[in-house]
Amino acid sequence: MSALRILMTGFGPFPGAPYNPTPELVERLVKLRRPAFDPIERIGHVFPVSYRAVDRELPDLLAAHRPDALLMFGLAARTRHLRIETRARNAVTTLWPDADRIKLRTASIAPGASARLFGPHCARLTRAARLTGIDARASRDAGRYLCNYLSWRAIEATQTANGPRLAAFVHVPLTARDGCAWPGSTITAEHLVDAGEAILLELMKLARQGKCRPA
Repeated sequence: MSALRILMTGFGPFPGAPYNPTPELVERLVKLRRPAFDPIERIGHVFPVSYRAVDRELPDLLAAHRPDALLMFGLAARTRHLRIETRARNAVTTLWPDADRIKLRTASIAPGASARLFGPHCARLTRAARLTGIDARASRDAGRYLCNYLSWRAIEATQTANGPRLAAFVHVPLTARDGCAWPGSTITAEHLVDAGEAILLELMKLARQGKCRPA
């Protein structure tokens, strides 16, 4: 049986957020040295906060690496806890430009479609994060910006024949550049790494179960 492959992604800075902690978080998770990670191939990628970049780079990444699971991180600067998103809304903002200064002209991603669900595994990921001591909560609202858009495209990919079996999106709160908690928050960069590791380990278990299941 081939090794599990997990694709982990973050986002770069965007208008209104000159610092985004998710690239450093993804890098830390890719480089963690644990026996449990020895048989796992971890691929890290940072998306520009651009609709065109997501539509161009996500299919290329999936085709090149054929990951079994996709673990995505994004910044929710006004939130003071960890959010495990349970769905992607069929909604996109027409007000805020992306990093390419592009505004979309439609308020939906796929006209007439309903919200797309990540699946029941979100409850297990939330529980795994909470066990590290972090304030982690399930969320039904991934926003109307690039995080929600990537979530939609990722769930879409899980429904294709050769796509990842599982996808998850985690919104993290803002931390200071030095890794300390942001004013008004108690969550540091180290807390995010601990929670991210727990989520990754749980996602690996779920992906392995799917890989072992008879066709």
